[in-house]
Amino acid sequence: MNKLIAVLAVACAAALQPAAHAADKIVVGASPTPHAEILENIKPMLAKEGVDLQIVVFTDYIQPNMQLAQKRIDANFFQHKPFMDEFNRSRGTDIVAVSDIFVAPFGAYSSKIKDIKQLKDGAVVAIPNDAVNGGRALQLLDQAGIVQLTDPRNTKSTVKDIKANPRHITIKQLEAPMLPRVLPEVDLAVINTTFALEAKLDPTKDALFLEGGQSSYANLLAARPDDKDTPAMKKLVAALRSPQAAQFMRERFKGSIVPVF
Repeated sequence: MNKLIAVLAVACAAALQPAAHAADKIVVGASPTPHAEILENIKPMLAKEGVDLQIVVFTDYIQPNMQLAQKRIDANFFQHKPFMDEFNRSRGTDIVAVSDIFVAPFGAYSSKIKDIKQLKDGAVVAIPNDAVNGGRALQLLDQAGIVQLTDPRNTKSTVKDIKANPRHITIKQLEAPMLPRVLPEVDLAVINTTFALEAKLDPTKDALFLEGGQSSYANLLAARPDDKDTPAMKKLVAALRSPQAAQFMRERFKGSIVPVF
């Protein structure tokens, strides 16, 4: 009888205790590469910490933020702060940065020329059509001497801010995911590293020129204000900024992305 009572007491005590090994689920939206690949790499690390990381892959730049704002996912990993700030401003959302992870330099690519000096007069150059990445692309063209901007430091420059166009280029503004696909149709395209890697382009080998290391467009983990400091989020940040994650980024992407920690 005493033994039965003791067993029941232990069972009741266990029932009252939180499950020590029950995983905290966190759902993160990410671009296929490099973001989702990095998350997959740290998934086992998080499992050991009691976090069940679930990854939802997006191939556009709108839905990851919309679904985060609508509480369909807990965080996303695909954007930089200037893009996030502009999205919040234009969409009325309240998405916040949790932690910077890496810089993915913009690059200029071509299937028609091997050197930027070969860019012909009247060439067609494709850039992203969103305000932030379009401005970033124009800054890169300014740095390469293809155009001159009124204020090269203005991250929100538009084609109206081009004060000199010595090669008489025509700028075509397209959705960022489309840029690799139109390479055969244009002379030059300025492409985000995310979409370059998805298209099997190697920024360190295939880009005619890249942003310098001074780029301030760090890709970050983003969340809603009420979730940014949860225990699971803190463990996710620690894993993303771990030596293992940094080593994976360096070895897998061979300089195409640069950890910022």
